[in-house]
Amino acid sequence: MNHKEKLHRIIFGTDTPAGRGFDLVLLVSILCSVLVFMLDSVPAIQTEAGPLLNSLEWFFTCIFSLEYVLRIYVSPKPRRYVFSFWGVVDLLALLPAYLSLFLASSHYLGVVRSLRLLRVFRILKLARYLSESQTMFRALRGSAYKIMLFMSGVLVLVILLGTIMYVVEGPEHGFDSIPKSIYWAIITITTVGYGDMVPITPLGKTLASFIMLIGYSILAVPTGIVSAEMTKQGWKQEAPKKCKACQTKLPPKAAFCPSCGTATT
Repeated sequence: MNHKEKLHRIIFGTDTPAGRGFDLVLLVSILCSVLVFMLDSVPAIQTEAGPLLNSLEWFFTCIFSLEYVLRIYVSPKPRRYVFSFWGVVDLLALLPAYLSLFLASSHYLGVVRSLRLLRVFRILKLARYLSESQTMFRALRGSAYKIMLFMSGVLVLVILLGTIMYVVEGPEHGFDSIPKSIYWAIITITTVGYGDMVPITPLGKTLASFIMLIGYSILAVPTGIVSAEMTKQGWKQEAPKKCKACQTKLPPKAAFCPSCGTATT
């Protein structure tokens, strides 16, 4: 194994003490850099410790720049890493500091302040070093199609309900357009209820009560979809056991075979 392969195993892998140590250092660095960024947004602290916070920011920028270069260097397909999700996140976390060097004139100060907000992308880097987050990402990816279908159904529902409410209440009660009525249906069905628009007529109040009840059942659906997918991902990660009698794959910690009922122990 040459030095490039060793570096790849340390930087991208977690199955060695060196790899786990590398991840731990980056975890601490990310947390500290986010803390520095948050403190720098407090006017009183920025006035008192501005130079120190700026020095710390450049220190962490150098660390993440070195990490980014090393990842490109040890990647078998550097281009694939650069344009991957994590590659883009790494780049967005670095850009603000370097762009501030070229946009330092007073005319561009507003732009630089906005670019600094991109540093929050460092938070996304945390997920890379937490194995549980990988299971969550896989579950979200696996349930994306079902959630999209569900959201499409909800969109159709709020359009229908908003249109009906527009007909029932009308402009004289604040529902002066269908888009505005759809907005009311969305904040009602999500149980937010800002209160800026309220039904006045008995029929409108009855419809609003019906929408609120629907909202409670709707909120539980995406949670159930993702939970089921996370359970499925957990089963995939564990070594599958088979029933001695019928060779059916058994769920983790199953006491009996779900197909034939044979005890697993």
